Amino acid sequence: MRLLFTKFFDRDYKTLPSIVQRQCDKQLIALLKDPHHPSLRTSKIRGFEDIWEGRINKDYRLTFQISKDVYLLRRVGRHDEVLKKPY
Repeated sequence: MRLLFTKFFDRDYKTLPSIVQRQCDKQLIALLKDPHHPSLRTSKIRGFEDIWEGRINKDYRLTFQISKDVYLLRRVGRHDEVLKKPY
């Protein structure tokens, strides 16, 4: 599997505090190794077909889609913000 970043994810990532960026990087490595890693707590987002969420920490999430051998990273940010518009 490989990661592909949307412009929205890139923009969101740049606004994260540096500690959250490092946590996000760690979770992206975990996603590549095992999308069901316990620390990610991956789950499908209700109401949005084919969009998943993963946990960065208590307050931050990332959203992504799976297509063949690619994780398309859609958004990253605070839990409530990301889940309102995960695409």
